[in-house]
Amino acid sequence: MKHIIKKIIQSFFAVFMLICLSVNIYAQQAYFIDGYHGGIWGHYPDWNTRFMVDMLNKHSYWKINLEIEPETWDSAAVVDPEAFAALKTLIADQSVNGRIEYVNPAYAQSYMYNLDGESIIRQLGYGIKKLKATFPGIQFHTYSSEEPCFTNALPGILRSYGFKYASLKNPNTCFGGYTKAFGGELVNWIGPDGSCITTAPRYAIEKLEPNSTWQTIAWNNNNEYINAAIKYGIKHPIGMTLQDAGWKNGPFLDQESPATKKQYTTWRNYFERVSNREKATDWRVSQEDILVSLVWGSQVTQRIAQQVRAAENRILQAEKLTAIAALRDSSKLSHNFDDAWRTLMLAQHHDCWIVPYNGNNGNTWADKVKKWTANTIRQSDSIVELSINKSAQKGNIITVYNTQSHNRRGVVSIAIPEGMMIKNYNGEAVPFQKNGDTALFIANVPSFGYAMYKLEKGGAKQAKGITINQLDNHKYQIETNIYRLIIDANKGGNITSWYDKRYKKQLVDKRNTNGFNSLRGNFYEDGGFKSNKDSVAKITILEQGPVRATVMISTHIAGTTFNQRISLLANDAVVDMQLNIGWKRNVKVGEYADKKNYKWTDYEKPFYNDSNKLLTVFPLALKGQKIYKNAPFAVTASKLSNTFFNSWDSIKNNIILNWVDVMAGDDGYGVAFFTDHTTSYTHGNNFPLGFVCQYSGLGLWGRDYFTDGSTSVRYALLPHKGIWDKSGVWSASAAWNEPLTVLRSATKPLLPNKSFIDVKQSGLVITSITTEGKSIMVRLYNAEGTSGKKMINLNFDINTVQMVELDGRSAGNIQVKKLSNGITKVQFFIPKFGIRTLRIAKE
Repeated sequence: MKHIIKKIIQSFFAVFMLICLSVNIYAQQAYFIDGYHGGIWGHYPDWNTRFMVDMLNKHSYWKINLEIEPETWDSAAVVDPEAFAALKTLIADQSVNGRIEYVNPAYAQSYMYNLDGESIIRQLGYGIKKLKATFPGIQFHTYSSEEPCFTNALPGILRSYGFKYASLKNPNTCFGGYTKAFGGELVNWIGPDGSCITTAPRYAIEKLEPNSTWQTIAWNNNNEYINAAIKYGIKHPIGMTLQDAGWKNGPFLDQESPATKKQYTTWRNYFERVSNREKATDWRVSQEDILVSLVWGSQVTQRIAQQVRAAENRILQAEKLTAIAALRDSSKLSHNFDDAWRTLMLAQHHDCWIVPYNGNNGNTWADKVKKWTANTIRQSDSIVELSINKSAQKGNIITVYNTQSHNRRGVVSIAIPEGMMIKNYNGEAVPFQKNGDTALFIANVPSFGYAMYKLEKGGAKQAKGITINQLDNHKYQIETNIYRLIIDANKGGNITSWYDKRYKKQLVDKRNTNGFNSLRGNFYEDGGFKSNKDSVAKITILEQGPVRATVMISTHIAGTTFNQRISLLANDAVVDMQLNIGWKRNVKVGEYADKKNYKWTDYEKPFYNDSNKLLTVFPLALKGQKIYKNAPFAVTASKLSNTFFNSWDSIKNNIILNWVDVMAGDDGYGVAFFTDHTTSYTHGNNFPLGFVCQYSGLGLWGRDYFTDGSTSVRYALLPHKGIWDKSGVWSASAAWNEPLTVLRSATKPLLPNKSFIDVKQSGLVITSITTEGKSIMVRLYNAEGTSGKKMINLNFDINTVQMVELDGRSAGNIQVKKLSNGITKVQFFIPKFGIRTLRIAKE
């Protein structure tokens, strides 16, 4: 449907475009990026390959840039083999004179900013591999996209894959956003790790198109745009439209003569033969310069984001667990995750997120995401079972696996018979808490390795537990060795006090009229603004003991019942929470809009306005608050005075990927918020931290985004001392997404607890570990350390260690020193926010 919509838009502006093209009042040459976007999953008619070949043969001056899903060509080769062969011949010319450049090899054209950084690497890696198999000799020089498929860390990733150039333009498809207008002809796009790539930006003069909410003025090289660019000092202005596959225009500007001075070009030709790269200005792109927005909070988008996040977490952890199995037992074979990654990457397709309802009943994008991510999880679990025998749940040996790069102390659950106790490797009894037939205990596991425990006959070790006491006036106090929380049933179950004993800090801003952990939103068909803070809640103690305490808060808002769970662990600073809303009907919440008078060209759209959506808010007692937030392989210190906007021409990047951290002005103390899915967050000078947990109303193209069944969201809060990287916020979030894995196995002697990879105090985190034959591929990200040389320890048999780029090229020197105790010390340079990949060949 999206490509049909854009076809209508194109026709709507056809007369305007021809008028613009008929007037040639400038003298300098202008250039244009034409080509096609789409693919077999989005839109690619059977006749499209033949059409491209015929149009290229007919118009000798025409050059095209392709952003076509790599899987498309499997079908195209069968549907019309003659046309496909002709296209292969054209693509075979990979010189700068070639007429076709492939500008986005991503497997499923994802937005990038909404995904784990490792997913971006796989999108490009799998796509490049597929295209190289389809078009032998194909090269990749420029990254460009019709949609806002950008994130600020792309320069380092692209350069590691061998790209030389990039574009930050998406002039004809800005429904989901656009980049900040900045600079002139070229910029040096500098990523958070310092990597740099020559880039064509959205020029400072490249205004948004009037009477449009999907274009900038660069979409058709009209005279206003070209003249403004020339006046600004841009000597070689360039416009761009990657047409949807299926549009029957041929050359988009319909030029038959070079006299129009609007020359078609590939991006590579433009960068290498036309533009002046020496005059490119430096631009350190912030994530807040990527101005993007989707229908955040809508139930369909929320579920897609949760399903994708769950699949990402599962497959990445499964790869690491199979690597641990291979390190423990060299006879374990490598496992193939290709099909599991394929379905995950398809679920990351931008159309899944921006047009989730498109498709036939039962086969919408949202339906496909559910199936695709389920396949990824199912295959990942199956491979883990084969590699570490997870299905063996009998015996007295307990092994707990840690797939993170730092030592972990976390809760695990295991089935345990009556009359048994748990002992660690040293023979010491471990406190545990019975919950029915299972036991919870705190495991201490070394970095990227395992710890072993044993079940023996005997009683549980006694330990001081987490206490929950009912106070006067229907208040409940939960107390651990770290925190003291008070929950007030008369105030909707809000947290009215949260005291951090470690640093003598009260977290709750008691002067703020919003309740802490309360829900608020504009239910415009049910009486307007509502909050649960004025209702009476029922509080139920679900569990308490030496390991964990959980309470459930049951209350209502706008006639709908919802539950909140709050769980605290002994000696753990992360407080886990879950929200479950039992919608019985399509309850409208957000900004009201009259659908009858809704127009695509209206700048103001109701789903932009987060302040009216259903929010969970956390008023914090921190002075001079400022925000840090993560993105793929990046952390941004926010410069926004607030996160709110309601118009297409004022989009702000208010995206939370994994976490947002609110710090006091002196960076002395903060509270990080973790979420189980990509969504938007709220914060401002006079507005508390919050996250969007529901929206129901008009979305893109006037589509009704509705609630259909219950909503369930998991989140957590982490109070901490010091700025995010000094207090380990990134590592804590990664651990929250990859919990410790536990299994029971048959009786056998306990093995020593073991760490296979120890990053010490380097600040590095492990983003992925995979097996390739007899080699282990380890990817490290410098999340919390400074730029410089880092030393890590590898505790397994090693032949050679190489540092490689993402495309396999050598990536610089690495120092390796083998010690007599079997540990290999590996030293290499890595910048802050940089990634490094080590290829480790086992002996």
